[in-house]
Amino acid sequence: MTAPVGAPRLAAGPRHRARSPIVPPGARPAVLTALLAALLAATAPIGQAAALPAVVVLQAVTAAGWFRLNGMWPARQGIALAFAGGLTADAAVLAAPADRAPEAVAGVLGAWFLLVLVLQLRHRGSADERLDSLTATSAATLLTVAATGHLAAVDVSGRAVAVTAAAVAAAVLLRAVPGPAFLSFLLGLLAAVGTGALAAGRVDGFGTDAVALAAAGGVCALIGHRVASYDFPSRFVHFTAGVALPLTAAAPAVYPLARALM
Repeated sequence: MTAPVGAPRLAAGPRHRARSPIVPPGARPAVLTALLAALLAATAPIGQAAALPAVVVLQAVTAAGWFRLNGMWPARQGIALAFAGGLTADAAVLAAPADRAPEAVAGVLGAWFLLVLVLQLRHRGSADERLDSLTATSAATLLTVAATGHLAAVDVSGRAVAVTAAAVAAAVLLRAVPGPAFLSFLLGLLAAVGTGALAAGRVDGFGTDAVALAAAGGVCALIGHRVASYDFPSRFVHFTAGVALPLTAAAPAVYPLARALM
């Protein structure tokens, strides 16, 4: 029997789910996100080759975290497929001119979605299991490939990627401060904007563009953080999706902003 792309949903029933609180990633996942974002911020101004390892790690954690966030485990084939899509998108972006990166990524996404559909034809589970598998694998592929946006933006402006990544780090660290959710959200957003203002004052030629990049990165990071909040406390989810999604969510924003502002 052929192994499915994604394993069946393993989460508890709706009644238990309705009683379960949403548990956001805590301080330790936030520190890991900040470290990964700091690595990207430090390497982005050097060039795409230097930033590539941070992007690859981000893609690996994104692919694994998305499946577990959706209650599907084990799902090695689906994780490998999504991660391979991310690596292929990285190679396409590295080979393409800076102004052709969106076309390169779109081409990889089209090919990978077709591959996902073909693999689903070999899935021998029930209709619900096939739908869960198709949905999770497609979404994981989309997110993992979307993380390539950081790499594409490096070719436009490494400084823009550095500021955005630094804003993500600041936002998630302040979002992890214990207290009311609305207050920590506000603190995270203010920390991101403050990071942009600091960059605007210290880096020549940035100005308000740095604030715009940082604010966008902070908002995306906080959205990704909320998506990674999990209704059953799970260390694996918090240390994969909780680490990756804030930085992955910022990738689709940094490339168009870098093109428009830099």
